[in-house]
Amino acid sequence: MLRVRRILAPNPGVFTLEGTNTWVVGASPSVVIDPGPADAEHLDDVLREAGGAGSVGAVVVTHDHEDHAEGALAFADAARATLFGVRAAGADPLHDRQRFAIGAGGASGPVDAGAVLIAVATPGHSADHVVFHEPDARALFTGDAVLGRGTSFIDPPDGDLVHYLRSLERMAELAPRTIYPGHGPVVLDAAAKLQEYVEHRAERERQILEELTGGALSIADLVARIYAEHPVEVRPLAARSVTAHLRKLDAEGRVDKRGRGDEQRWSAVEARSCARCGRPVKGRGRYCGPCSLALLQDTAADG
Repeated sequence: MLRVRRILAPNPGVFTLEGTNTWVVGASPSVVIDPGPADAEHLDDVLREAGGAGSVGAVVVTHDHEDHAEGALAFADAARATLFGVRAAGADPLHDRQRFAIGAGGASGPVDAGAVLIAVATPGHSADHVVFHEPDARALFTGDAVLGRGTSFIDPPDGDLVHYLRSLERMAELAPRTIYPGHGPVVLDAAAKLQEYVEHRAERERQILEELTGGALSIADLVARIYAEHPVEVRPLAARSVTAHLRKLDAEGRVDKRGRGDEQRWSAVEARSCARCGRPVKGRGRYCGPCSLALLQDTAADG
C-alpha cells in the first residue's frame, strides 16, 4: 500500500481553500511534493513527517506558484535533497515521464523497486504544470490541475484553456483511482472528478456562447450575467476565467472581438470550416492559417 501523508500549510484563502497540501509519499526515501510557502514552522513539520534530513530522496513541485514552491528550495537544502521543477527557482530540470523511486521501509528499509512517482506534463493552469502518477496504487498528485473542491483557475496568458483540456484528457488516460490535490480533500473517485471538470468547462463555454448570441458584450457584462449568484469578491477571478474561454473560442473562430480595453466587445460568430482542409477558420477568410500560407507558397512557386 502506498504511504501518503498530508501536511496542510497555514495559508488559507480564496485561491488556496484551507491551505496548500504538501504531500510526503513513501519512506526512506520519501518524495515530498509541493513544500508550499516559505513558512519555517510548516517546513519543519514537513521535514519531521518525511523522516528528517537524509530521508528525502527528492523534492518536486507541480508548478512554480508561490503557495506551492516558495519554500521548496529552503526545504530541499534542509532535507539534503535535490529539488526538481520545470521552472521553479533553484530547481534541477523536471521532464515529462521522469521517474522518482519511493521507499517502503523505515529509516534503513529497502527501496521498493516497483513504487515510483512519474512526472506527467499537464500545462493549462500554468505553462509549467506537472502532476505525479503512481501507477500501482493508481494515485495521482494533481497540484492545481484538479482540486479536491471547486474548479481549477485558468489565468491567461500563462494559463491556457486549450492546453488545460488536453491535460484533463491525459490525466483521464492514466486511469487514476485516487486524486491527491494541491488544495482541498482527497478525491476517492478520480474518474468522476475528471469528468466533472470536463463537463464544467463545456457548460461554461455553452453559457458564454448563449449570452453572446444576443449581441456583443464585454467581459464585465459576461461575468455579471453568468456569475450573478456568486459573491462579488470572486468576480475578478471569474473575469480571468471568462477570458480564458474567450481566447479558446477566438482561436477556434467561434467568437469575434471589437475594440480594446474596457471598450472591447465580444460576439458569437457562426463556426466555419476551411475550404481546403476542413479545420476551423478564424476570422472571415475562406482558409485557415496553414492553408493560406500553403496557397501563397504554391502561388509564389508557380510564378
